[in-house]
Amino acid sequence: MELTTVWFLLIAVLWTGYLVLEGFDFGVGMLLIPLSRAQDPGTTEVNRRLMINTIGPVWDGNEVWLLVAGGATFAAFPEWYATLFSGFYLALLLILVALIVRGLAFEYRGKVDDARWRARWDLVIAFGSFVPALLWGVAFANIVAGVPIDASHHYTGSLWTLLNPYALLGGLTTLSIFLLHGAVFLGLRTDGPIRARAQRVASRIAPVTLVVTAAFAVWTQLAHGKAWTWVVVVVAALALAGAMGAAMTRREGLAFVATTVVIVGAVVLLFGSLFPNVMPSSTDAAFNLTTTNASSTPYTLKVTTWVAVVLTPIVLVYQGWTYWVFRQRLSTAHLPPAGGLPRQPQRG
Repeated sequence: MELTTVWFLLIAVLWTGYLVLEGFDFGVGMLLIPLSRAQDPGTTEVNRRLMINTIGPVWDGNEVWLLVAGGATFAAFPEWYATLFSGFYLALLLILVALIVRGLAFEYRGKVDDARWRARWDLVIAFGSFVPALLWGVAFANIVAGVPIDASHHYTGSLWTLLNPYALLGGLTTLSIFLLHGAVFLGLRTDGPIRARAQRVASRIAPVTLVVTAAFAVWTQLAHGKAWTWVVVVVAALALAGAMGAAMTRREGLAFVATTVVIVGAVVLLFGSLFPNVMPSSTDAAFNLTTTNASSTPYTLKVTTWVAVVLTPIVLVYQGWTYWVFRQRLSTAHLPPAGGLPRQPQRG
């Protein structure tokens, strides 16, 4: 197998890891406000702290997969990286800003003991989760379908070019999958009222996710898929149906495995439909970026391959250890005392 193919597969694996792990982060963030509401403001805050604590030890580690995927693309396929980031600049900038302010919100919401202060940061968490959950689907759908690229491999479209019906359906697909993935994760990681609410939300989201995802998968397969990717579509459909059934019967572990299979299937479908291209041109097929014409030199690929061989197992072991340490269910009994800096005395 050529190194260009190996690196294409490795990048697909990195995106799979990122979307599976960060996917439930996004889902929890989007559900933070509606799922935590209670008549008593104190109970609402306790619920939100509990939900945030389910992802608190892992959310920043999950984003490492995105950094590595971006770095691997730059190292192995610099032409792909350059065309992608120049053409999708505004969309990727919005994602980056959302991820930055989301990280700030996790760190700063508890720095001041004030309900309005926390409420504003909670809105930021919801916004910072919603935007990437939607735009990652839009971006990947456009990559698979093809965008205007000229002979110099320059993107010639605009932001509005990316907001086409197929891409928007892709965004709704990732959004709905991540919502379901997050609700199932909360049911798996919490106990008490939040667990019960998460189970109800998951059972309501699942049918919508099934319809939206099925529509996108069939469209992708008919327009861009290959013969063998029909197997992926069928497996993903069965997994999504299984997730819906498991969510309705409150079997969170099985439901989480099923939603993970759905995300893996979506990545395999998209990358499988794309190969051997890495970024098709809708202007002329002769201008397509492929694993061959977009790759680095053979020497660069050899060096980066050895780096990956050494570092990838370390990342996997570290992530596995982190999830093992923080594997138990959480309830309000596990919450530490409420944080927040004391109010400073006024002078005068």
